[in-house]
Amino acid sequence: MIIGRIIGNVVATRKDPRLEGKKLLLVRPITLTGEDESSYLVAIDTVGAGFREKVLVVSGSSARMADGLKDRPVDAAIVGIIDTVEVTD
Repeated sequence: MIIGRIIGNVVATRKDPRLEGKKLLLVRPITLTGEDESSYLVAIDTVGAGFREKVLVVSGSSARMADGLKDRPVDAAIVGIIDTVEVTD
């Protein structure tokens, strides 16, 4: 799983028909301390996440197992909205 923050939307008027009606969001992975990493990814939203929210993202075959995504061309899916992260050394 990846911890990330929503940084934007992706609009694609022409796409695979199996993605019709699905919200695509731009996610920036973050460190455990909440600092932005330099990369980003596009993920399908399955939980109604919003701008600047921290989210859990799954990728690869795990993304296609998320609710409503079976047999869809998906590589990353948002499967949770994070309330808090606690790190214990």
